[in-house]
Amino acid sequence: MRIQVIAAALAASALPALADERPELTVYTYESFVAEWGPGPIVKDAFEARCGCALNFVAAGDGAALLARLRLEGDRTDADVVLGLDTNLTAAAAETGLFAPHGRDDSVLDLPVGWEDPLFLPYDWGYFAFVYDKTRLPEPPASFEDLIAAPEDLKIVIQDPRSSTPGLGLLLWVKAAYGDRAPEIWEGLAPHILTVTKGWTESYGMFIDGEADMVLSYTTSPAYHLIAEEDYTKAAARFDEGHYLQIEVAGIVASSDQPELAQQFLDFMLTEPFQSAIPTTNWMYPAVTPANGLPAGYETLIRPETALIFPAGEAAEVRDEALAEWRDALSR
Repeated sequence: MRIQVIAAALAASALPALADERPELTVYTYESFVAEWGPGPIVKDAFEARCGCALNFVAAGDGAALLARLRLEGDRTDADVVLGLDTNLTAAAAETGLFAPHGRDDSVLDLPVGWEDPLFLPYDWGYFAFVYDKTRLPEPPASFEDLIAAPEDLKIVIQDPRSSTPGLGLLLWVKAAYGDRAPEIWEGLAPHILTVTKGWTESYGMFIDGEADMVLSYTTSPAYHLIAEEDYTKAAARFDEGHYLQIEVAGIVASSDQPELAQQFLDFMLTEPFQSAIPTTNWMYPAVTPANGLPAGYETLIRPETALIFPAGEAAEVRDEALAEWRDALSR
């Protein structure tokens, strides 16, 4: 009996050491991805079961903040994979020289536009939109110009384009829809902006708490309320100008000491366990449609008649101009 007890004790003491010997993959991503209600926990369990490794998610703000952190850390970064950039940031990310070619097959992708990028692989997509509560705002604006013309007490919450991918997406949405008229549009919108938050989570929370009439989010956001809460009061306003398309991507960091594991993660990212989690945890459209299709409720969402998007290189070119127009309007 004593021998059995000693043997059991030795075996138990060895477990942490064995766990520590597993290779570790570090993935930088945004806060909502790793939240307990986000896809992170599901992805972690499913990938670790396959890889025999430890998957370590590190939350580093929204997409723009991810890129800023990676630039700051450079080749010294702990990241093996960065997940959460979008096409408005990929050109700038590529210019850093910090990403390696992914070498993965992208022919399986189901996107509303074609895709060719040797460094970045999509995992989901969606359209930006202003979400509102139908009980508080029965007749929402149907365009940016309608929003400008609304009573001044109609307030919206948006995100900072310098730290948030939705915030940057809004800048490019206005620029794509109005071109040289963008400064005029921002000047008209400014009185309706209650505040600018650093990231999406804070602004959406303010909207849910009733502090604003509308919040910059996605056409898919009402699916959360419908499916998870059985709340039919939230909707996305359809804008006549069209809606800006966001494609979220992941990339392998060139300095990674786990390149094969990083490639394995990107392969896994396009498989059913990862992609089927996206619609009901990240509340976006998956980059590869699951075998059983989209969850019930997604058919109720608005589908923009016009999809607006700048190619990655063009988005990088107009970003600074659009940011200056936004900053000038809000500083007056």
